[in-house]
Formats: sequence, structure tokens, C-alpha cells
Amino acid sequence: MAKVPIPEGVFLNWNISRKKYKPTPSEIEEILKKHKLWRVGGRGERANLSGADLSGADLSGADLRKANLSNANLSDANLRNAYLTSANLRYANLSGASLKYINFRGADLTGADLTNANLYLADLSNADLDGADLTGTKYWSDGYSGYHP
Repeated sequence: MAKVPIPEGVFLNWNISRKKYKPTPSEIEEILKKHKLWRVGGRGERANLSGADLSGADLSGADLRKANLSNANLSDANLRNAYLTSANLRYANLSGASLKYINFRGADLTGADLTNANLYLADLSNADLDGADLTGTKYWSDGYSGYHP
């Protein structure tokens, strides 16, 4: 059986795993809708944005619990009030991102780049930060305001 190449821009199971692919805001909205259906046991599908270029994207308030964002470029993105509980963010680029009030509870941030990110009141409970770069991050938690040099 001959392999047929997949034309550029065609989605298979809403899997955006091609490196440097930059989804449009409407594609992101559709992925979030499908992901929400998947999470509640409906006919949707788990969001897989592995390797996607989401730099500068507005994902404020997005519910990406258990989503795959490994190796994604989220630099300078707005993820304020987003839910990334138990999400896969291994080796993701979150440099300069607004991560205020974000829920990273149980997320895998192994090797992630969080340089100069704003983690104001972020919930990092049980998150795996092994090898993550936190240089220049701003955070405030439990009455302590700080800057991580």
C-alpha cells in the first residue's frame, strides 16, 4: 500500500504536532472546544499542540487540563487564569509569558523555559520543574513577593 502525503493544513484528530505550525485563533478556539468535550466525556478529542507556535497568543482563561503542549512555543503568550492542571509542558518555551493566576497543579514542566515569565499567584503544587529555567521569573505566593535571579 502506497503512502499518500498529507497536504499542508490538514488536521488529523486535531493533532497539531508539526514543528513551527502557527494555528489561527479560530483553529485554537475549535481545538479548545473539542478538548472541553473530551474532558467531560463527550465526543471531543484531547488537545495536542505539541511543537505548535503559540507565541504571543491570547489563551487567557483557557482550559487545557491534561493537554499536550510539549515543545510548544508559548513565549510572550497571555495565559492569565488558564488551567493547565496535569498538562504536558515538557521543554515548552514559556519565556516572557503572562502566567498570572495560572493553575499548573501537577503539570509536567520538565526542561521548560520560564525565563522572565510572570508567575504572580500561580499554583505550581506538585508540578514537575526538573531542569526548568526560572531565571528572571516574577512571582508572589503566601505573602512573599519575589524575583528569581
